[in-house]
Amino acid sequence: MKKLLTIDCGEILLREYTIDDVDAIVEITSQPEVYTFLPDFRTTREQRLDWLINYEIPANQSFLKAIPAIDDQTYLRLGIILKETDQLIGFCITGLKEEIPPPNREIVCAISKHFRNKGYTTEAARGLINFLFKKTNVEILNAVALTDNIGSNRVIQKCSFKQVDRIEIKNQSYYHYQIRKSDWLDERIFVWNSIN
Repeated sequence: MKKLLTIDCGEILLREYTIDDVDAIVEITSQPEVYTFLPDFRTTREQRLDWLINYEIPANQSFLKAIPAIDDQTYLRLGIILKETDQLIGFCITGLKEEIPPPNREIVCAISKHFRNKGYTTEAARGLINFLFKKTNVEILNAVALTDNIGSNRVIQKCSFKQVDRIEIKNQSYYHYQIRKSDWLDERIFVWNSIN
């Protein structure tokens, strides 16, 4: 059995999707708190299973094989796993956001309504950012959030992204944020030196 990519983020892990995740992903993406902001993620169980088998899991394998030199066609989809229960409680994804100018690799996170306001989304986002900047050739990451999505904007800002623009996508207003690898690594070094 292939060992799955797992990123330890503290109370949670990020782990590659598996077929066994289908029901949890469908349940999370069926919650109004998620599909209101990520409508394209809402699917039937059959559709999600097809996506997992034919697109998402193979795309993860392609991404991991390409490390460190990932290209614009690679996507990585990771479940947010609560260590205490081994339960998938959300997901964290990186891929291209075609609606913004290059370099346009973004991160997207979502968490079940049952696990909000506990810091898990911020932990997951930081874990993925750190992985991408330390293990791949990514130099700039983007994040977008609807201007009225207070929770997502707060998570993005806690992860040291800086707002660069306000953009329209499908007639909706979004804040567009970026973070550079050099700024992320400099901040980590500063924090490490401050504590030691």
